[in-house]
Amino acid sequence: MTDIAKTWLTPAAQQKLRDELEHLTTEGRAVIEKRISDARDHGDLRENAEYDTAKNDQGLMEARIRQIKGILDNSEIAEVVDTGRVEVGSVATVIDDDGDELEFLVAPQENKVAGLLLASPSSPLGGALLGAKPGDKVSYEAPGGNFTYEVKAIRPYEG
Repeated sequence: MTDIAKTWLTPAAQQKLRDELEHLTTEGRAVIEKRISDARDHGDLRENAEYDTAKNDQGLMEARIRQIKGILDNSEIAEVVDTGRVEVGSVATVIDDDGDELEFLVAPQENKVAGLLLASPSSPLGGALLGAKPGDKVSYEAPGGNFTYEVKAIRPYEG
């Protein structure tokens, strides 16, 4: 059997996923069931675009439900610790080669939050940032070329 990697989540990200799961398995399913029922009432299902669309949306929603359950079942919940270095759950303020300042949350995709760029620990940028401290320059290679950032500040994400 293959080991499934644990997904790191903040308590806030875990709650956000639980809330989405609750919504999808209650109101979301009820809305889809109503749409399918209404579409069935329109006649021949072989030529019923509303029915096809509703069934497709149902499949996408059920896939998202399975995805969320998988994430929650294989997650590690932890608060962010301030070590003075970039860790999973840190917000790193960096300066690019043009002098622009950017803020990245270093966390898995499930921790995406509005207002912060996301650098997954498994991505080239996220991997380069891990362990860095203010004043360090980190470089990484991506499909668009080689990039270098100077780490200006680090803080734990509080969300």
